[in-house]
Amino acid sequence: MFRALGSVTRLRVALGLTALISLATVGTAIAFERWGGLVPCALCLVDRWPWRVAAATALAGIVVPPRAARILAWVVVLILLAGVAVSVLHVGVEWRLWPSPAPECQAPHFQAGSIAQRLANLPAKPSRACEDATYLIPGLPVSMAMMNLLGSLVVAVALAWFLISPRMRKA
Repeated sequence: MFRALGSVTRLRVALGLTALISLATVGTAIAFERWGGLVPCALCLVDRWPWRVAAATALAGIVVPPRAARILAWVVVLILLAGVAVSVLHVGVEWRLWPSPAPECQAPHFQAGSIAQRLANLPAKPSRACEDATYLIPGLPVSMAMMNLLGSLVVAVALAWFLISPRMRKA
């Protein structure tokens, strides 16, 4: 059925699927947070942004002219590869290869002062340490950050592969 569609329509379907996958990924993370009781770390929240931007860009690619849609599709690939880079950073922090660059992941540094001043310097909402990985599947040592890395990589490569396929190069 997909072969019978024209190349412009195939591109719009691919962008729609990419937007759907992107929104489902963010939605799943939020669902685990809200209903699963998982507390995200600062890097977990950063990991979601490339998916959001990719979804918005892919949706924009559906409504623009074909040439602009093709350009936006390549922009989506780059956005997802940026998501891979953020996930590599996060996984490296989980594996303790390097410290987290996010200040929220660091322990608070207290200066001299009263207890009231120290309490005022504490964050309003407790955060999770970025070094503490979240594993969803018992016995499988793949954290949510690693799943995000793999998901971003697979979707980016699949979309790039689609864009360089012989049928799409004619469009």
